[in-house]
Amino acid sequence: MSAPDLLTLGEALVSLRSAGPLAAGGSLTTHLAGAESNVAVGVARLGHRAAWVGRVGADEFGEYVLRQLRAEGVGVDGVTRDPDRPTGLMVLERRTADLTRVQYHRAGSAGSALCVDDLRAPLAAGARVLHLTGVTPALSDTARAATRWAAGAAAGAGIPVCLDVNYRARLWSRDTAREVLTPLVGHASIVVASADELDLLGEPGADESTVVAGLFRRGVHTVLVKLGADGARAYTPDGVRHAGALTVTAVDPVGAGDAFTAGYLSGWFDGLDLAGRLRRAATLGAFAVSSPGDWEGLPRRAELFLLDDHETGNVIR
Repeated sequence: MSAPDLLTLGEALVSLRSAGPLAAGGSLTTHLAGAESNVAVGVARLGHRAAWVGRVGADEFGEYVLRQLRAEGVGVDGVTRDPDRPTGLMVLERRTADLTRVQYHRAGSAGSALCVDDLRAPLAAGARVLHLTGVTPALSDTARAATRWAAGAAAGAGIPVCLDVNYRARLWSRDTAREVLTPLVGHASIVVASADELDLLGEPGADESTVVAGLFRRGVHTVLVKLGADGARAYTPDGVRHAGALTVTAVDPVGAGDAFTAGYLSGWFDGLDLAGRLRRAATLGAFAVSSPGDWEGLPRRAELFLLDDHETGNVIR
């Protein structure tokens, strides 16, 4: 098989979702979750070749993760089944209509045992882009070393690296994240961060323009700053461009950032200009927030037009 367009690595989890307070009991629904696998699914749905590398347990949850990814057209040939560790879990609790709480059960999981040897063969096969996030190096020392190795090996092989900060306060502190992520930037071509994450790639408290200037000096050529309902800013050596968000009814914000990244990378694979890439990123983000689940509502290529000039409550007949 030829190299995928997108290669990504990390921990894919089983997500158990509750529609109300966990302490009150009730039903849980089972879903696939994980920042990197979300991006892989988003890219694959748009017709690109995507592969995900990681570890899952030799358990039923691990089988569920692989079945879901295969069903979405994501390559999993490089995945390791770990006989000694379980597949990681996360529990999402819809506490109010506007507040969702997440609990992780991933300490000692198969995914946290990711190591350099897991990545050698998949990366040797090549890819058009390697996508990394700040979640993976937060999981363990071996996962941190694997992320660092992958970034350096990809850059050395001429494979562009996309780094999404994706800071998770429940996994590590901001100081530790800054210490680990800042060196990774030296291998990245594209950096993605929300406005409150960007300073993790520079001096504490540094303003946006200062951090971006520092990233450019280190070889980054595109910095995408996610602004939620206000859209996004894209910095390139040619200047800064703002892209607005699409107006939709938000029902679930989880996975919106990953959808944005998937849309941007899809546009890059298709050779779109910056405006076109940002439009596709905004479109996927809008699909994500207006649908329940991390990735379930993401569009296929024929559906990209559905939000163009739409009105709330439209019915297509």
